Amino acid sequence: MASGTTEFRLLPMSESTSQLCFDKEQFLKDDFDVDTFVADCRRRVQLETLREDLHIYFKSLKNAMVELINKDYADFVNLSSNLVGMDKAINNLSVPLGQLKEEILSVRSGMDDAIKAVEDKLTARARIREKKACLQRLINITKSVEKMEKILGISKELDVDDADLGEHLELSGQQIERVALEFNQLQFYVTQSKGLPLVEKIRPRIAAITVTLQHSLERSFEESLETGQADVLRQCLRTYATIDKMRDAEALFRKIAVKPYMDEVINESFIKNHPQGLKGMYSKVLEFIPKHCTLIKQVTSQTPSSAGQEVVRGYDFLVNAVWPEIANSLDSRNHQIFFATNTDLFHERYLQTMDFVERFELQCGTQSSVKRLREHQSFNTFMSKWSLSVYFQLRFHEIAGSFETALSTPFNSTSDAQSPFKLHVFQTLWQCLHRCWEDKVYLIPLCHRFWKLTLQLLSRCAQWIEEVYANELKAPKEEPETSKPPISSSSSSASLPNESGEPADGDKQQRGPSPAPLPPPITSSQLVSLVADIDILCAQLTQLYQHVIGPKLAEINCQGITVLSEAFLDCKESLSNRQVEFGEYITKEVCALCSVHLKSANDIPRLYRRTNREIPSKPSSYVCNCLKPLQLFLDEHKANLQQDRQHQWLVSILCTVTDGYLTISSELLTSVKKMEDSLKRLKALRRPSEVALASMASQQGGVSDDDKIRLQLSFDVNFYGKQMSEMGVEDNEVPSYIELKTLVNSSVKGIISELEEI
Repeated sequence: MASGTTEFRLLPMSESTSQLCFDKEQFLKDDFDVDTFVADCRRRVQLETLREDLHIYFKSLKNAMVELINKDYADFVNLSSNLVGMDKAINNLSVPLGQLKEEILSVRSGMDDAIKAVEDKLTARARIREKKACLQRLINITKSVEKMEKILGISKELDVDDADLGEHLELSGQQIERVALEFNQLQFYVTQSKGLPLVEKIRPRIAAITVTLQHSLERSFEESLETGQADVLRQCLRTYATIDKMRDAEALFRKIAVKPYMDEVINESFIKNHPQGLKGMYSKVLEFIPKHCTLIKQVTSQTPSSAGQEVVRGYDFLVNAVWPEIANSLDSRNHQIFFATNTDLFHERYLQTMDFVERFELQCGTQSSVKRLREHQSFNTFMSKWSLSVYFQLRFHEIAGSFETALSTPFNSTSDAQSPFKLHVFQTLWQCLHRCWEDKVYLIPLCHRFWKLTLQLLSRCAQWIEEVYANELKAPKEEPETSKPPISSSSSSASLPNESGEPADGDKQQRGPSPAPLPPPITSSQLVSLVADIDILCAQLTQLYQHVIGPKLAEINCQGITVLSEAFLDCKESLSNRQVEFGEYITKEVCALCSVHLKSANDIPRLYRRTNREIPSKPSSYVCNCLKPLQLFLDEHKANLQQDRQHQWLVSILCTVTDGYLTISSELLTSVKKMEDSLKRLKALRRPSEVALASMASQQGGVSDDDKIRLQLSFDVNFYGKQMSEMGVEDNEVPSYIELKTLVNSSVKGIISELEEI
């Protein structure tokens, strides 16, 4: 194929084939596929173009083949004649090739036989070598056993079950260490020779050596602890490490030193008799470490007192001996501390225990030791026994239940005179939020749950506020017989989840024969208290997060503090979503009370027209009474509302009332002008004598009735502005008042000038 490929590439091609939509080399590939080739070309060109290019390429190949044949025509013609006699030559070569093949096969067979013989001898030698090594191990096992029996003074006939085996044999530390080294080597040989008859026969002797060595080590370990001999203890622990029995040494220390002490200290009677109770018991437990573990720590860890001395590595008596016994004793004899029946007592015990754990970790000395302690099975088991989930459920029912109870009568006034809140529901909510994070309730492992409860409380309050708006403000007013259910009912669908699953009392009453009477609708004073408490709560929530919640989240190295703060901010903002609507409702009611008096402005013409009354010198009674409802509202709620909220409502009310006053005044002045023009036309139609008399009467009277009406309205508007100023509102804050004042002043400008001339 390679030669064919070369021949094809040598075919002369026309220049027109260089512009084809495909690569000519693709046809020469071994894995050429027609479908793949067509699909690849369709991605670039149309099928018509592909067909034309293939036809061009075919013609070029055909022409190239004709040119090649013409060029080497003689060779093509003589091709058959050149092959004459080729079959005879091939037959002549077949005989010597067959003989060569037989000779090669004979040599190969001989080589295979030789290789097999060598391999058999090598296998036999390896088997002999293995048996020799096994025999040497058995010899070493026998020598080691005899050597250790000689050092330990054990006879071959001594039974391993003898009670006094090794009890009365006293060995020096060096002898024990020699036996340990030999025993360690023996264990290696026994492991390599496992299953051999000699090993099984000698195993009882090995067991006797093990028991004797163990008794000697235990006796040496106990004596070194009692006498305080650091060198002996160091040698003993080194021997335990040599025979890979370090955990046995720790278990022995737990048995002979830790357990008796903990049995005496960790019990219910000690807690009852100690003045400090559980805390005193923990302090007594920690006293064990400096009293009984100082020598152990000096030998097994690097301490200032062990500087320059050999340290036996691999031991951790505090983690593997002291702590497991403490945890086991607490679980078996003081298991009541893990129960969360009494939440306050559970909280106190948990904090005391965690403080004890921290102090115990400080005694460990190194970070690696603390890490081993926290990864120890007994530590994890001990921590899992605390009923934290039960404790939180009890706290949840306590906190959420008190808030739900407050929502049953949400508009009751708070009983605490020192509270900044006016409504009992917000005072309760604030207490619940503080309750979640106060030191007597909050626990670090439950931080995420108390955070969730905090958001749930805020969300529940926001939902209740939405219900107040929907049921009291947004819903249309209905007849008493078909009035809506109370918004403060405890059967609200948005109440915090309870675990009983039973229907609320409100549902039971609806099924009863005589439903309870509905409470009265919300009053303006209650609505003002609601708005004021929401403002106060939103302001204090920021302080609560910055000074209480935030530090506790940072204390546990919480990730995503920014996300949590944004979630808290969203909950806080949801409380004030309806503040604008509540404000509009309140200002609308106050505006209605104020606007009632403005209607009396239409009576001014009746007071002065054809009554011969004196020129007005004081404001009308209606304008004096117009802003009295607003002033009473401010006096009543001034102490509750924040200054910004109070001023905002005040400006809103005055703008609305002034708009109405402007409309009335404009209509009044327009009607006065029309009446004045009508009278002038009537006077023009009278007889000259009557006109003269009327003119004389007008000159004697000075100011016309229409001018008196304008003057009275001017007095009223100016007095209205004075009342606004006394309330702390500037004229430019109420644009309609500036327009009103301009209107009335322009109407009396000429009249005032005439009066000044008179």
